[in-house]
Amino acid sequence: MNSRSLLWKRLALVIACCAIAIVLFKLATTLVRYTPQYAGGIAARLSMGARPMNILVVANNARGVAANDPLGLGTAAGQADVIILARIDPKAHTIYAITIPRDALIAQPQWHNTVPKIKTLFFMGDQLAPPRGPEDLAAAVASLTGLPVDGYLVANFAGFKEAVDLVGGLTIDVKARIYDPVNSHADFAPGIQHMNGAQTLAFVRVRQNAAGNTYRVNDYQRMQAEVEVLGLLRNKLLDPAHVSALLPKFVARMRRDIATNLSQETLVRVGVAMAGAPVYQVPLGSPTDSMVLARAHVAGLNREGLIDEAEYDVLDPSDVRQHLAQFGARASNSGLPPFPRPASIHVDLYGTTHLALHLAHLGFTRIHRLGPPTGENRLVYPAANPASGWEVARDLELGNVYVEPGDGASVTVYQ
Repeated sequence: MNSRSLLWKRLALVIACCAIAIVLFKLATTLVRYTPQYAGGIAARLSMGARPMNILVVANNARGVAANDPLGLGTAAGQADVIILARIDPKAHTIYAITIPRDALIAQPQWHNTVPKIKTLFFMGDQLAPPRGPEDLAAAVASLTGLPVDGYLVANFAGFKEAVDLVGGLTIDVKARIYDPVNSHADFAPGIQHMNGAQTLAFVRVRQNAAGNTYRVNDYQRMQAEVEVLGLLRNKLLDPAHVSALLPKFVARMRRDIATNLSQETLVRVGVAMAGAPVYQVPLGSPTDSMVLARAHVAGLNREGLIDEAEYDVLDPSDVRQHLAQFGARASNSGLPPFPRPASIHVDLYGTTHLALHLAHLGFTRIHRLGPPTGENRLVYPAANPASGWEVARDLELGNVYVEPGDGASVTVYQ
């Protein structure tokens, strides 16, 4: 073999070794990145099986009740202030926090309740003997999401404060100034700060920030904060270095302060299995689904067929189903009249050309622009077809539109 051939063979061997080294390096970095998650998934499946578990987490906002009375109605409220369906996926070693707007409009044909929000189901069920607020709320959540509810956890405000204090408080990053002297009584400067239970409760409840910025000014931003805080609480509680000792102690201590249909053994097993798992929020709805519904007759919405004026979140079940299809949801039912197709709705518009084009882009083909904006942010729908008004109000994407029944055959928008 001549020297030139030998040189080419050696060069080819060097190139091959370099290529193998690059492949091995990429494989190693990939394993380093994903091995903790993969290993966590294996441990979780060994502990709780491969089937995901859906646990309903509820905060009872009753006033004047002790921590050890999680279902108590107290002196006021007693409604579901926080509604989260926590999907525990052992295979993916991931927790998905499906947040449900507490003001979601839900048909309640069996109840005398003219403000039919999903949060009120908890209050009404808890007035029965024995109380069944969690069960009634769980049934509504299962119907709305199309997902089974395998169990529930309920705590009141006092119990939440105690839980945070039990883990030594939480360190929270306040993104901007918060000042809410009327509702939550929160008063926080921006920045990272350590909070005790009372301070954390005030932080998580803010949705009417009066500090003059856009931080924490609606329920959807508050739901983000709820998931953030629950994630921080979970992280401290399920720190892999301490979970085996801290979690059983925490569960035993909090058992009297939490109403649940899950055994202590199940809670500990799931908690240990999901230690270190990431938490992702899956929000249902958006601020554009929020609207003020005027007093109106709506057949089947409750026993009276009447809805009182209040702010509601009107979710489209087809949107909910599509959003949760990744988790196996095949249906969503809020009990509301079906939403009509945009192309079937006649819209008379007092608004901008831009808004007319926006509606046309969404499939509204019967738009008559009658004049310029009036500054009212109001909508009038045919009294016999409230769902047409709800559909248009959502698609305006303005938020907090005042929606009322009228005598006309068209939906009239006053931008």
